Amino acid sequence: MNAPDGFHELGRQESLRLLSRAPVGRVVHTRRALPAVLPVRFCLDSDSAVVLRAPARSELVRALDGVVVAFEVDEVDAGARVGWSVVVTGRATVVTSAAEHERLARTGPRSWTVPDGDDDVFVRIEPELVTGRVLAHGREAGIAP
Repeated sequence: MNAPDGFHELGRQESLRLLSRAPVGRVVHTRRALPAVLPVRFCLDSDSAVVLRAPARSELVRALDGVVVAFEVDEVDAGARVGWSVVVTGRATVVTSAAEHERLARTGPRSWTVPDGDDDVFVRIEPELVTGRVLAHGREAGIAP
């Protein structure tokens, strides 16, 4: 069933599949009591957690650790009227296990600024709520997201 706004809701697995295709997303958090949105590189871990990489002393790490955040990824072609959007909501935590950090250094997202920042940490967003939508026109036209 299509919503009046032209979008069709996706299930959790389809949403995660789309999320795994994108290299960059936006993390939504609170900064000085106001909403803040920041583009970040990320990857999905084997348990579907969103994993970000950032310098340990960054404002972003301090803002995310231990709080509930949203993470959004989309792909839209406005001219063709096709696209999709996925939002993951969950608690973000800094990875503190040395073994887990070592594993993510090999398999996780690369740093924006330096190939392998020595002071980088990984932040996991546990996917408590995963929602996705696809523009219905694209689905009806046989265009899979």
